Amino acid sequence: MSKGDSLEGLRICLRHLLNIDLYMVGLETLDWLVISLYFVVLIGVAIWVILQKQNNTEDFFLAGRNVGWFVIGSSIFASNIGSEHVVGLAGTGAESGMPMAHYELHAWIVLLLGWVFLPFYMRGNVFTMPEFLEKRFDSRSRWFLSIFSIIGYVLTKVSVTIYAGGVVVSQLLGVPFLTGAFGIVIITGLYTVFGGMRAVVYTEALQTTILILGSVLLTYLGFNAVGGWAELKATAGSEHFNMWRPMSDPDYPWTGMLFGGTIVGIWYWCTDQYIVQRTLSAQNIKIGRRGAIFGAYLKLLPVFIFLIPGIIAFALKQKGIIDYEKSDEVFPVLVSTLLPTGIKGLVAGGLMAALMSSLASVFNSSSTLFTVDIFKKMYPHSPELKLVRIGKIATIFVVAVGMLWIPVMEKIGGGVLYNYLQSVQSYIAPPITAVFLLGILWKRVNAHAAISTLIFGLIIATLRIFAELFYTEGSSLAYQFATINFSHMAIFMFVACVFVCIAVSMATDPPNFLKIKGLAFGNLHTQDKIDSKGSFDKIDAIASFILVLIIICILVYFSG
Repeated sequence: MSKGDSLEGLRICLRHLLNIDLYMVGLETLDWLVISLYFVVLIGVAIWVILQKQNNTEDFFLAGRNVGWFVIGSSIFASNIGSEHVVGLAGTGAESGMPMAHYELHAWIVLLLGWVFLPFYMRGNVFTMPEFLEKRFDSRSRWFLSIFSIIGYVLTKVSVTIYAGGVVVSQLLGVPFLTGAFGIVIITGLYTVFGGMRAVVYTEALQTTILILGSVLLTYLGFNAVGGWAELKATAGSEHFNMWRPMSDPDYPWTGMLFGGTIVGIWYWCTDQYIVQRTLSAQNIKIGRRGAIFGAYLKLLPVFIFLIPGIIAFALKQKGIIDYEKSDEVFPVLVSTLLPTGIKGLVAGGLMAALMSSLASVFNSSSTLFTVDIFKKMYPHSPELKLVRIGKIATIFVVAVGMLWIPVMEKIGGGVLYNYLQSVQSYIAPPITAVFLLGILWKRVNAHAAISTLIFGLIIATLRIFAELFYTEGSSLAYQFATINFSHMAIFMFVACVFVCIAVSMATDPPNFLKIKGLAFGNLHTQDKIDSKGSFDKIDAIASFILVLIIICILVYFSG
């Protein structure tokens, strides 16, 4: 019996055992070989990392603070570009065109992480963002952000990623939603539990390469299928390529995309443990900043490898070449329709890589927050090995909760996933952005202002969510509040939170400036200023400047 016959027999056995149709999307023997090879290499990297010693929390949660800039940048990209991007961003491109590109051009905000925020985090020698808030303000802010972040991760990042992954796996492999999602969650959970942050960042470097390669191939073949760029624009229509919708647009007003999106972007890229933890794994500020710069360049890619393929799918549907029922099915349908044997398996592996990288990141970030900001605060004298063990247990718990949440998340499939995600984040981001931004930029902000702003923002966010749930029609004030565009809502909430933060700061005593030395502009040690000037060179500055120019060019080109 030949190798091909053996694989075919194995595939038939799997189909009968699992009651799945592996031919649903036309995957052939070579595709399965490619997918298998991907998993073999991934598991090999994970095992290699797991075998490295992890004697303390710095090893487990921050990879020993010895990760290079290339791995940091790749990890930033892979953590951000999860399956919700692959599924949701392509779906949004098909349905609405380019407006969501504003969020992908937040690459410039990644630069802010490296140039503005990271130096303060590293000077504070912190593991987590709540820990920074405690050093800058007090323990109340730390407790609030810790609990808020963990709940938010489980209910948004974990659940959304699992849902999107289920869509990807079921569409590509013909696997039932629950079977595929559970399987990948378990695999990801295992290497995250045993390998910690080091396993996460090194597997993400591999997954980034696969995801980019596969998506670039799909975009290229999509252009060939639709007839090139000119034909794509003619078929899809100019409105699909316009990023700047009127202020009155119910979905993507340019004011909300530009200003509201920036507020969400600063929260996500500069204050969220999920992303910042990657830069904290660097040996010093220079390497961490360079990793952020590299990650910023990678962040430009989704416009061209996810959003534009969505527009391509819309054009191909107009031509009658492909068909799909829901926009969230666009990317998997493109893969199953356009790609040749072997390449299809590569892209399928890339899509699963996106799912796994996002899950691994949120698993590790959640366990870090629980262990460092909750358990260690309650038991400050716990030995390092015990903290590592608690971190592993916390990861298992998050994995379990994420799996239990899968059936619930199936119910969001009627809408556009990426829009859902951005709406939720628009309510979460404003108070956290206000506290971190003002806390770093203005030394006068005190602990009372920080906790007041966080609680105020939580109240407004809760009211907005309840309004959306219960006031679906009518002309009442509650209905008007419920129907404000999510991006405009972010602006209003941010302005209100800034006002509260400033007002409370001015109405109460200033903080102890000696206690917060080095943690805010205007309150730096002389050595801090010297170290900051020596932490970058011309290459970093020039690379950052070029990136900003590229972003401006994209904004101008896609203006209708």
